Formats: sequence, structure tokens, C-alpha cells
Amino acid sequence: MSFQIPANETERLIALRQLDIMHTPPEISYQEITELAAHISRCPVAYISFVDDERRWLKARYGLGPELIEVPRAAAICTTTICGAEVLIVPDMKRDPRFANSPTARANPPCRFYCGLPLITDEGYALGALCVMDFEPRELCFEQIESLRRLARQVLTQLELRRKLIEYDRIIRELEQARLEAASATARAEQLLHDILPVSIADELKRNGKVQPRYTRSATILFADFQGFTLLAERTEPAALVGLLDQYFTAFDDTIAHFGLEKVKTVGDAYMAVGGVPESDRRHPIDACLAALEMQATVARIKLQSLRLRLPALDLRIGIHTGPIISGVIGNRRFTFDIWGDAVNTASFMETCGVAGRINISETVAGHVGALFELERRGSIEAKHERTHEMFFLNRLKPEFSRGADGCLPNQNFAAAYNRRAGIRLARVPAFLETRTER
Repeated sequence: MSFQIPANETERLIALRQLDIMHTPPEISYQEITELAAHISRCPVAYISFVDDERRWLKARYGLGPELIEVPRAAAICTTTICGAEVLIVPDMKRDPRFANSPTARANPPCRFYCGLPLITDEGYALGALCVMDFEPRELCFEQIESLRRLARQVLTQLELRRKLIEYDRIIRELEQARLEAASATARAEQLLHDILPVSIADELKRNGKVQPRYTRSATILFADFQGFTLLAERTEPAALVGLLDQYFTAFDDTIAHFGLEKVKTVGDAYMAVGGVPESDRRHPIDACLAALEMQATVARIKLQSLRLRLPALDLRIGIHTGPIISGVIGNRRFTFDIWGDAVNTASFMETCGVAGRINISETVAGHVGALFELERRGSIEAKHERTHEMFFLNRLKPEFSRGADGCLPNQNFAAAYNRRAGIRLARVPAFLETRTER
């Protein structure tokens, strides 16, 4: 069966779908409007309908059974109503050639009178109709028709309210999604900040937008550098070279964090870390030496694996010194935590004057750790400005404090000695001793 279609049918259907009202549960506000329409018109039947591309569906009804909630669009008189801009009144359907043979006029009992007001939005889309019907022919007076117009406007007010609620709900969902994304981005930014800065420094930067430089009377600086790296860089494919450095530096990062030190930076193949900053304690010379032993052990393991596979391998040179430093954060786009002072230069000198595969420490460090580690005196070595530095090779933990053949892993006896050297009166085992296992 053919039927009329509004000129703006495509846009009308889009507007109807955006309201998402088809097949929604009954609502008292629409139901009361149909009851008022029936009372005003003195008709036994009233309903609010919406028409999509295939069917006419009733949002609210008065005087109709549930079997008529939905009918094909071609069988509904509302299909004609929505094609006009004014009220459609059919005093006697049997005498109107447009509807005389319609299913509504031939029903049992047959509908004789119909009045429908198109529900036209401000954009000009007729989404449905407010209708009244009677089983006898009749007419409506002017006041009745005007009252029905007012009720139709009330239906449109309800539809506009629904549209705004949908829009508000969409905005709330978008805001919540934006909030979640912002929270996720903030968490990622904070994690990145904590990855590149010590935790207390990162927290101060977040609170104040800047970090006050700190003077630390005693800190231990560790420098590490690969011997032969420049020559290897000239002969190795870039990706392989970067992968090799990443393997070493990733292991170093784990070791430095495990022993409570702070990574400062890497420059080329050089690696720099510090203990006692930003949190000051008396353990940092010992922690730095333990970290250095494990770093050398890590390099030795990787070298052994590389030689078995006939791959390039490197030897590590480490220098350690303890002294006063200044620490702070520089830059406003890419924040960098760094340390300065003569102690930093001395630590660098310890590394430069070291030997591949060995750990070179200053006299100051030796004084702090000599009771726990086996040291090998090297004598005085002259630096710039006619200054000389006593140097020692750090070989391993003393046998009574170590487990394992390489002398890198502390045993339970180490805990008491460690605590005494660190000035800790309570008998506790260092955190790294509780979690580290023999390799």
C-alpha cells in the first residue's frame, strides 16, 4: 500500500532517531495529555503517535487496546497528518475517499471521526501526531480545536525536554571521558616525572613549580664508563649499538634503584648516579660500593654471553668518591636533575684513572667502607693543579660478610656491620639484603 511522504523525510527520520523515543516505556506526562485530549474533545479515543520509516507507534493512548500500539505506516491515518502543517479533521471517514477503505475505517467497530495535529518541531520536522477519534461522525468546535493545539505544544515541550536531557547526558559523558583522559594523562605525566626525577624532588616540583637547590654535606657519586666504546661505535650498526647500551643501562637502573641510589644521567656511554641525595643518610658510601660490585658482575655476565655468541662486548670502569655537592633541577621544558661540586669532579677523576673491569674509589670512600670490603691500595695519583689523590681498588666484600664466589652478595653477618656503620641502633636487615638472591 502506498502512502504520502513529507518533503523532508530524510531529515525528519534523523531528528526522530536522535530523540530515541520509539519503543520507550510509558510516561505519565504523555499519558495525561492523551486523557486531557479525550476529555476536551469528548472522544472515546486519544493517542500520541510517532511515525518512522516503517511504522506508526503509540507513545501514549487512551481508549485503545495494546494490539494497536504499533501498525504499519501505510495503514495509519497519521501518515497523512504528518505530511501537512495544519490540523487534519475528517468528520466522517466513510464519506472521505482518502480514508473510506483504510483499515481504520473498516475496523470493528469502525472509526468514523478523526482529528490529528502534527507534532512539528522548531526545525520543521513532523515527528508524529496528537490524535482523537470517535466511532460516530462529528465536528469539533473552535475552542476544542484550539485546546488540542495547546496540548500538541505540550507534547512538543516534552520532546524538547527529552532532547535537552539527551544532549546534557552526552555532554556529561564527554566531560567524564575527558576527566578520565585528563586523570590518565596526569598520572602518566606524574609517573614520567618520577621516572626522571627523585620522588621528593618531583613532589616539590609539582607543589611549587620549582625546586630549591640543596647543599648536601656528604654524598657519594658513582661514575661508570665503558672502555673501547668509541672504537666499537665506529664498527657497529647503530641499532645494535643502542640495543647493547640499553641492555647494560637497563640493568644498571635496576641495580641503582635496588641499593637506594639515584640515577643522575647518562652521557654517551657514561653512567652517573649518586647516593645520599635528596634523602641524606650515612649508608650511601656502602650502598654505592655494593651497587658498583653488582654492576661489574652484570657486565661480566653479559660479556661472557656475548663472547659465546661471538658478539661485541665491553669492559666497565667505575669511579666512586664521597664529598659535599649541590643538587637541583634545571630547565623548564625538559627537567633535568643534576649535581655539581668538586666532589663530582673528583668522582669523574676516579673513573678516568681507573682500570677496565675494576672499581676505583677515593680515600674518603675507603675510610667509610674499609671495614666491610677488601680494598687494594694504589697509592697517590696526581690530578690537575698539582693535586694528588689516594686511590684504592674495591675488590669485593670481605669473606665474613659475603656469600657467593664473586664476593658481591652480602650475607646475614653483613646486616649488623652495615647497621653499625650506618649509625642504626635497631637490629634490622637492609632491604636489598632481604630481596637479593645469589646469581
